[in-house]
Order: sequence, then C-alpha cells, then structure tokens
Amino acid sequence: MSRPGIDRAFERRLSALINSGAPRILQGGRKGVEKESLRVRPRGGLAYTPHPVALGSALTNENITTDYSESLIELVTPAFTQTWELLQYLLDLHQFVYRHLGDELLWATSMPCAIERDEDIPLAQYGKSHVGRMKTIYRNGLGLRYGRMMQAISGVHFNYSFPQPLWEAYAAVSESREHGAAFVSRGYFDLLRNYRRYGWVVLYLFGVSPVVCKSFLRGRGEISMPDFGPGTAYEPYATSLRMSDVGYRNRNQAGLAVSVNSLEEYNRDLTRAISTPHAPYEALGVKVGGRYRQLNANLLQIENEYYSFIRPKRVARSGERPTKALRRAGVEYVEVRALDVSAFDPVGVNQNKLRFMEAFLALCLMKGSAPIADSEQGALDQNHVTVARRGREPGLTLAREGRQVPMLGWARELLDSMSGLCEMLDHGDPSRPYSQALAIQAAKVDDPALTPSARLMTELNAGESFFDLALRMSAEHKAYFLDLYPPNEERLAEFASQGRESIEAQKAIEDTDKGSFEEYLARYFAD
Repeated sequence: MSRPGIDRAFERRLSALINSGAPRILQGGRKGVEKESLRVRPRGGLAYTPHPVALGSALTNENITTDYSESLIELVTPAFTQTWELLQYLLDLHQFVYRHLGDELLWATSMPCAIERDEDIPLAQYGKSHVGRMKTIYRNGLGLRYGRMMQAISGVHFNYSFPQPLWEAYAAVSESREHGAAFVSRGYFDLLRNYRRYGWVVLYLFGVSPVVCKSFLRGRGEISMPDFGPGTAYEPYATSLRMSDVGYRNRNQAGLAVSVNSLEEYNRDLTRAISTPHAPYEALGVKVGGRYRQLNANLLQIENEYYSFIRPKRVARSGERPTKALRRAGVEYVEVRALDVSAFDPVGVNQNKLRFMEAFLALCLMKGSAPIADSEQGALDQNHVTVARRGREPGLTLAREGRQVPMLGWARELLDSMSGLCEMLDHGDPSRPYSQALAIQAAKVDDPALTPSARLMTELNAGESFFDLALRMSAEHKAYFLDLYPPNEERLAEFASQGRESIEAQKAIEDTDKGSFEEYLARYFAD
C-alpha cells in the first residue's frame, strides 16, 4: 500500500493519460440512477394501496418498479453519457408517476417515518409467476432476518461504466499484459477496493440523514440516540444514519466477509454465502405450513442480500444469477449504493453530486490499490460507520494505515487529487462543470456547516420535527412536478405505453411458466 500523501503511481498514470493525445478520454462514461421513494398518504402515513396499475407491472417495467415494499417505488433511468440527460429523464419519470398517485406523496427523505409496526409494511407483489413469487418470498425472508423497517429505507443508486476508449488507453499507460474483459474487471476491482478505503468521503459530502423518527427505533433497544424534539432522535454530528449501524450496516452480516481483491475471490465468497446454511435462519423455517417464509436458510438467500456500499455488476440474462453473469463476461459497471435521497432536490439528486461521483470513481480506479488484508477490512468498515454517525464532529480522526489521521485533512487530500481528473472531464467545455462540482464539495470540507446533513439540522432547529419537515418537503416536491410546464408529453406518452406493454409482458410470463415452483428454484440455484 502507498504511504499517506502523494501517490506517485497515480500521478504517473494521470500524466500519461493527459499526454496521450486524447484529452477527452474520460468523457462519455455511461451513468444511470435508481431512486427509491416511499408512497405516503397526505398526512404522512404509509400508503397501503397497491402499486398503481397505470405505472405498469413492477415485475417487467424497466423504468418504474418497486423495491422491498409495495409502497416503495423505484425509478430507474437508462444509461446516459450526459448528466443533464439523465436528470431530465428522472424528472420526467417523477412527473409521470405523480400524475397517477392521486392524493399520495413520495416521501422526500431516505429515513421512513410514522410506521407503527414492522408488519404494517406491505411486501412488494409481482404476480403469480415463478419469478414473481420468488421475488416476494425473498422479501419476506429479508423481513424475518433484518426487520421490515430497515427495508423501508430509501436511497439513490448511481450506476457507472467508464468509456471503452479509456480502458484501451489505461491498459497502455499501465503497461498491463492483460487486455479486454480481464483487464476491465481487474480495473473495476481496483476501484472497489479504493472505494472501501475512501468512500467515507461520500457520506460526509452527501449524507443527509442525521436524524430519524423515533418510530424507526421502536423495538431496537440496542440503539440509543439523543432526543431532538417531539418524535425525533438524532446524532449531533451525524451525516448518514442510513449508512450507519442504525440503518444498513446491519450486525446480522457483521461476520460476512466478501473479498474484492479479485473477481474470482468475490464470486467465491458470495457463492459460499448463498450455499452455506445458517442455524438462526434454519430456526425460522423455510417452508412452514405449506408456505415459503424465505427462499432458503443460507447466510444469504441470493447475492443481492449482501449489503455493500458498492457492487460490481453485469446485466444478467433472463434467470441468470449475478455471480454467473460476472463469471460469464466480467464486470460491466459499478453500482454505488451509498447516496441518501436528498430532500433538497425534487428528484433526490443533482448534477453536481453526480459529476463529483464520476470523477471520484475515476480517482478510485487510478490510485494505487493493493489487496485488502483481513486485518485492514475492519478498520475500513469502521471509518464508514464513524463518518456516518460522527462525520461533522470537530477534530474527528479516522484510521489510515495503522494510525489515526484528521478526517478533514484526508478529505482535502483526496479532493485535491481529483483536480486533474475534473480538468479532463471538462475538456472543451468553457463552463468547467466538473471543476465547479469539485469546488462546491471542497467548500464543504473547509466548512462542515455547508454539508447537507448540517443544512437539514439547521432546518430542524427552526422548530419542526423531522416528520413535519419531511412531509412539508414531500408536498412541495409534488407541487413542483405537477406544476412543471411545458411537460414532455411525448415522453410521458412513452411511459404510459411502456406501462401497458409491461402488464402484457407479465401476463405472458405467467402464461408460459412450466413445472413447479420448487423446480424453478432448483434451476435458478443450480451451478
């Protein structure tokens, strides 16, 4: 591992790319977003209505689906090379959805509110096909293992792949003997390891869940947090409780180690986890009284149950498991799962955030990335949890190569390293949008009061509860989308058509299912 401070190997790679005669080599990366939102009633209670028919089939509609709950809408954009196109598409999706929600709202924050009981959260339903049944049973298993409340948390996932010409040039400047899919996969795993090392900076810069509703903590006596007015609990310096041990950093998976030192090790560890029985899950039962409670009693039911800040991905073929897709053709893109839904952006995310993430992923790719030893992984995990719960704390330190260093100094060093990457991404654009996005984040390092988590706390200091603030922002967002003019009627009509076609596609799947559900599961899990 390189010493703290200047990364000479990174500087050499970056300089070689800049001098390669192709200054636009970083431009044109493909980016997409998946944004989750709970449907709620006008007064903020969870909506128990089914997924609206006008939005199509949650099973087969590629752009509008559901996540864990029938009440948890997930909006998915295609991949775009321009950030503004991505956000315009996401805006159009929101406008279409709001036209079919009646008096319901989309909850404006990641952390849910006003849910009295775990069992009040309805499981997502995907019809009577084998694949539809499997998806619902999987979600029932998640609820048994981790609680449904944790599954009601929303987030924004950023999907990104580097442009193909970059890989060709990067292989040359790296003097690699590997080429093609093997080199690309190795590069993405370099990125994954460095995201584990440096991804805490994303929580500091973009975390916007420093508070939770007390209802979220009900029945979790192991979590102790100070009160912040009626119905609200908080951590004074938190950035993203969603990504802390309060939220997704679930202790049930604390002992699950999945290596990102190579594609082979990653697939090995995930495959082992989905095939290793776990006694506490066996005690829950798999099929009880003739009804499935979970898909199996293994450490993970399927690969997607593994909670991580970032995942290597490849678009899978029909019925193909994620690990098999990766084995077949290598890594195609990465999915960053650490972004909170921003109450300050109607679509939950903004261009500056996405541009920074694009440059940050390039940094993670190109910095030195030695294998992560088992002894190092615990400290890396703890850094993320520390920033999630205490990221704005004055004088905060993090573990770096066996010693404690000031978090803000380290963050400043990382952002300074990104300036050359942003210049490459800006090449030919006089407005320099990537450099501007970087400057906005650098200001947050200089002044923690500028972080979105601090901004949310300032709003709450005006006297609102978290519930009231989130409900107010949700209503404001609805008004924003319904008042947008002129609407993109051609695209809205396209969404309506996709919805109708997806319902027909679900019916076709149900009509052509063969064999029993047990046989379907056996085929799916067969190696």
